[in-house]
Amino acid sequence: RCQRWVENCRRADLEDKTPDQLNKHYRLCAKHFETSMICRSSPYRTVLRDNAVPTIFDLTSHLNNPHSRHRKRIKELSEDEIRTLKQQKIDEGFERKQASQESNENNEQNTVSEEGAEEQAEEAVPLTLEERENKDYLKSLFEILILMGKQNIPLDGHNVDELPEGIFTSDNFQALLEYRINGGDEVLRKRFEMTAVNLEYCSKTQQKQMLEICENCVREETLREVRDSHFFSIVTDEVVDIAGEEHLPVLVRFVDDSHNLREEFIGFLPYETDPEILAVKFHATITEKWGLNMEYCRGQAYIVSSGFASKMKVVATRLLEKYPQAVYTLCSSCALNVWLAKSVPVVGVSIALGTIEEVYCLFNQSPQLLVELDNTISALFQDNDEKGNELKKICRSQWTGRHDTFEVLVDLLQALVLCLDAVSSDLSVRWNNLIVGRAFVLSSALTDFDFIVTIVIMKNVLSFTRAFGKNLQGQTSDVFFAAGSLTAVLHSLNEVMENIEVYHEFWFEEATNLATKLDVQIQLPGKFRRAQQGNFDPDMTSENYYKEILSVPTIEHIIQELKDIFSEQHLKALKCLSLVPSVMGQLKFNTSEEHHADMFKNDLPNPDTLSAELHCWRIKWKHRGKDIELPATIYEALHLPDIKFFPNVYALLKVLCLLPVMKVENEKYGIGRRRLKNYLKNTLTEQRSSNLALLNINFDIKHDLDLMVDTYIKLHP
Repeated sequence: RCQRWVENCRRADLEDKTPDQLNKHYRLCAKHFETSMICRSSPYRTVLRDNAVPTIFDLTSHLNNPHSRHRKRIKELSEDEIRTLKQQKIDEGFERKQASQESNENNEQNTVSEEGAEEQAEEAVPLTLEERENKDYLKSLFEILILMGKQNIPLDGHNVDELPEGIFTSDNFQALLEYRINGGDEVLRKRFEMTAVNLEYCSKTQQKQMLEICENCVREETLREVRDSHFFSIVTDEVVDIAGEEHLPVLVRFVDDSHNLREEFIGFLPYETDPEILAVKFHATITEKWGLNMEYCRGQAYIVSSGFASKMKVVATRLLEKYPQAVYTLCSSCALNVWLAKSVPVVGVSIALGTIEEVYCLFNQSPQLLVELDNTISALFQDNDEKGNELKKICRSQWTGRHDTFEVLVDLLQALVLCLDAVSSDLSVRWNNLIVGRAFVLSSALTDFDFIVTIVIMKNVLSFTRAFGKNLQGQTSDVFFAAGSLTAVLHSLNEVMENIEVYHEFWFEEATNLATKLDVQIQLPGKFRRAQQGNFDPDMTSENYYKEILSVPTIEHIIQELKDIFSEQHLKALKCLSLVPSVMGQLKFNTSEEHHADMFKNDLPNPDTLSAELHCWRIKWKHRGKDIELPATIYEALHLPDIKFFPNVYALLKVLCLLPVMKVENEKYGIGRRRLKNYLKNTLTEQRSSNLALLNINFDIKHDLDLMVDTYIKLHP
């Protein structure tokens, strides 16, 4: 296609350039394409259709124009040369009309130009002194906003309520602006030297407009790489509070030009309580606002808080209806058992998860409390030091995200209650009132029989999926063999469901024993007794109540969730992991990826030769040298020097690693989520900004100040 472009442009001097050089260093004006070849979905970019070829040229008009007949083609200019040229044109005082005519001639004759030259051609109209000063002024404002985003400085300074009446103080943006003026910024000084000191230099509306442009330009850098990669997956994190409004963080997975799987944060999406509206807006934002083609989406995953799971499942279902290739999967950063627990539609489970998180936060925020808990554990496990030391180590980790969270909690419960009781009843001044109050409330929550029976039943039900979930977060071979063990897991859960009377009896007995150890009364929940107002069935025992309200719906839900999230399409994709040489070796090179790869047939460059290529791929590794190790991960396979000789295998591996269930092997390419967590952790809720957050999380992405300025002038003339 590059060759056709060059031929149509009549540029013989570019015929010896490689397609890679043409693509990276040369640009073609949009005026040379039919309008049907151009998609204008946003003011920030012009997107060509995949089959676009330039056809509109006037190669004879310059012959009738004596001024342009002998003009040389534009050469590549450095930034200093471009700046000098612009200054000369302004100083010479060209008439705007003549300059405009010159610009039009440039567009007609100079069809292909290098990137720097394109900027010169586009800005052939000389700027007036006023326009140039306005651009420099806007550039200074954008520089301040980008600095604030990268350094996580909130826009607002002092709260208005904190100031005496009639006192004016600058917000952070204006304070930095004034500091820059005092530092010698002549452009800003000229603009504001006659402005009263108690007036805003830049209105909130203008700040918001400029921030939106900063956000879009920075996001566009990542999205451009995603589009170049073609295939991608969408992942959302837990709903977060941004300045009082709920938002959904969105991340995108793709394989970049260097064959690295990356997971990048691309923005927040306002959360909607109606799942159907959320699905529509989610799709519209990704396709229309962000310009991604969902036909290339190969995976979707949603990490959700309790209560949001059913709504996000509707979003996944609606996307699957439109794009069957966007496989709905688990996310590699979330343990399967934690994900299943958060999705259980039982109020008691949601309350228990919230209580567990509060307990973790309380101890995690206070090193002194952790020391107190260590002492309590040591006293309780005097006869089993190994178990005690293990629990102490677990307490200092993110234990609420483990595969065995409920098992850990059952083992720790007595120590937690004793520790919290000691803190809440301590008459000394060791603990402040806030910690004492929270300790008292949490101790009461942990010693509620409803909480105890919930965590015991969840521990036992999720024990059937623990090993399966752990393998899903293991090595590539673990994930491959886990896919084959799903049938056994479902069989075990169905067997439990058929014999629920027996299983629940054992679980309830374990809960009552734990409650007795903590001196907790065994009874029906108070809210249930209050709702019945003494009119409930006398045959309704606590054991029967929890069987109907907790055990049965939990098992039914988990069975259905496993079937939904590990669909036939998902399992077929995971079975293609036998392409990874180490998995091939474990299978004695007796694999049959052809039968499972048909779902990706349209993603392959040469599907007709797939069978022969796979045979060569197997032979290559089966008869390798003794000193050659089998690549153990997709990451290692993608970076093989000779992977280019196996284009179909490369395409399959690239799509497989996009599945959100596959972990990002190289940690430095999965920093988007960690930076998001750090931003939320380090920023007060009321000071969070979706615009500044993107700048802060993606602080290392290059930005084009001139593009931001030009976009602002175009959108807000």
